[in-house]
Formats: sequence, structure tokens, C-alpha cells
Amino acid sequence: MDTILVVDDEPHIVELATLYLQNDGYNVISAGDGPAALQLVEEHRPNLVVLDIMLPEIDGWEVCRRLRQGGNDVPIIMLTARGEDVDRIVGLELGADDYMVKPFNPRELVARVKAVLRRVEGQAPPGEVLRIGRLEIDADRREVHVAGERVKLRTKEFDLLLALAARPGFVFSRDQLLDRVWNYDYAGGTRTVDVHVARLRDRLEGSGVRIETVWNVGYKLVEEQA
Repeated sequence: MDTILVVDDEPHIVELATLYLQNDGYNVISAGDGPAALQLVEEHRPNLVVLDIMLPEIDGWEVCRRLRQGGNDVPIIMLTARGEDVDRIVGLELGADDYMVKPFNPRELVARVKAVLRRVEGQAPPGEVLRIGRLEIDADRREVHVAGERVKLRTKEFDLLLALAARPGFVFSRDQLLDRVWNYDYAGGTRTVDVHVARLRDRLEGSGVRIETVWNVGYKLVEEQA
């Protein structure tokens, strides 16, 4: 049974999320502030965290930052009472996996939890290893090596790279990449793709390949010429 950590200082939000998640078969634990959330992640190793941004003592952004800086890749769905794009972008840049605006439909929350967990489990073809330039992608092990050195990627960074590498030179639109990597109508929009491409470009340095922008269309993975 997967364990979901719900972090919010509003008791009714915690109760509502807990009710619907438990009814769907999840084990649910909760925290009302940032320090408690970090402690519960350390003690219980949840499969996913539902994390409010506006928390006492340590806000959700800082909780997310500390988890990622510490090498913890637990999937995170961030909650906020504001629907501003800047909140969504900041959360994605810190390593969040999804984003919901409060008030939210608890059934949608459950659906998103399921979708994120499916992505984390990985759906890559078994045994497939892609080699382009000095880049090697082991789809079965979900590992990436650049010039023989392993490069650690977050879940959707890996999925995005695998999608691009499966058809080198093919131009994918942002909508196509959203559909292939996020697998449903993601509320963050196509800006999500841009944020993850920017991070991937940094991690591909020295690989002999690059993600090229095709203006007004999307992106393609190409091998650099010697």
C-alpha cells in the first residue's frame, strides 16, 4: 500500500484529502508545518507528498528545495491558494512534479496522485538502451550516462529525455511532449516543457547531443557535429 504524506496547515483540507485518498486505498499521514513534513519524510519515506506552499515556519517551496538538495526524489504535488503562473513555475523549477490550485476537487487530487505514481513506476520498454553520441539511456534501469559518468535526473526529466531520444531529429511540439511525458491534460501548460528542457540542457553538457529549439514548433534532440 502506497503512503501519501499530506502537508497543509488547514485541517479541513487535510481531512478532505485524507478521506478521499484512504477511500482509494492509500495509507495517509499528515503534517501541519514545514519542519514536521521534513521529519515525516525522513521517518516514513512516503511514496508521494501533497505539499501546500503557504506553511508555518518553513514554506512549501523551502521544503521542496531541501528535499531535492538532499537527493530525495519523492514525487511532490504542490498546492496553493493562488493561481498565478509564477507559483507554478517556481514549484517546477524546484523539482515539483505537479501543481494544483485550492480549492480543488478531491477526486481530481486522487486522479493526479495516481497519474504521478504511474509515471514514477516507469513505463519504458524493458531492456531498451539508447546510445547517441556520448549519451546512453538505459530505459529499463532508468539510468543516464554522459561520457561514461552517471547523471541523475528527476522522474519527468528522464521521461522527457527518453521521449526525445526515441526519435532523434524528430521535432516534437510542446503539446506532443506534454501528452507523452505527463500523460494527461496537465494544468501547468506548455511552459512546463520549457522548464524541464532548460534543466535537461544543463545535464547534457559533454554528451555530444543537444536539445534544439524549433521556433514556433517545439524541440528535437540532435547529435552535435564533430
